[in-house]
Amino acid sequence: MTLSIQGITKSYGENRALCSFTAELTPGIYALLGPNGAGKSTLMNILTDNLKADCGEVLCDGENILDMGERYREKLGFMPQYPGLYPNFTVERFMWYMAALKGLSKAKAAEDIPNILRSVELDDVPKRRIGALSGGMKQRLGLAQAVLGDPELLILDEPTAGLDPKQRIAVRNFISRIALDKIVLIATHVVSDVEFIAKDIIMLKKGVIVDNVPPAALTAKIEGKVWHLPAAQEEVAMLQARHRVTAIARDERSGGVVLRVLSETCPAAGALAVPPSLEDYYLYVFGEETSFSTG
Repeated sequence: MTLSIQGITKSYGENRALCSFTAELTPGIYALLGPNGAGKSTLMNILTDNLKADCGEVLCDGENILDMGERYREKLGFMPQYPGLYPNFTVERFMWYMAALKGLSKAKAAEDIPNILRSVELDDVPKRRIGALSGGMKQRLGLAQAVLGDPELLILDEPTAGLDPKQRIAVRNFISRIALDKIVLIATHVVSDVEFIAKDIIMLKKGVIVDNVPPAALTAKIEGKVWHLPAAQEEVAMLQARHRVTAIARDERSGGVVLRVLSETCPAAGALAVPPSLEDYYLYVFGEETSFSTG
């Protein structure tokens, strides 16, 4: 399967959410990164045929998705950021309901639903009402309904939001496992969730693609620009005013702290250049639009 996105532009009044977005997607995992307002949700709503673009087109194996209609939706699995779940349904009943909407046979649903619930660690609560689930459980149920029916195209909006580290790893591994023969597009703010599983990172800034390359190509751009800078605790405020500090960690050996700094040149005596991460590059590009972590 190939999904060809050609020149998609969308505006809301005078606000342009997407500007000539163009990309070619083949089976594998793609990460869609960008701050709030970058155009990620607009793109996903267009790709799921929930929103019409002002211009441009989306082709699935060479055919416009608007002309395909139901045939396109049969290939699609979508997990919105805030899934519409029915609080009075049980987990199992909701999955059967979604299976019916997707046109799955009873035999296929009976085979797939237990396997999927097991994969997202919900197989121990099939009779529990959705309204009684935790936020993390609801998130995993949203993912479960998206993969039901074995779609060829899977679009996931913040799939690990609200999950603890163990659950995030489990979901990440599950997505990697099923993505071998699917196109998977993940929009997320948890950069570490996609750094090692995405074949390409699509970075959006104010509706425009600024990068669409493998993760290693992005981190290579800031090689030699990420530093660990030891400092006394009372120096932190001064150093934050001078440099772009992305993280602060306590140094138990010295009793001081170590600052992670983005800088084109050595920020101060004693600073040590360290290998960059995808999160470093994200902050390098979007620093003025992002609050830096201090943990």
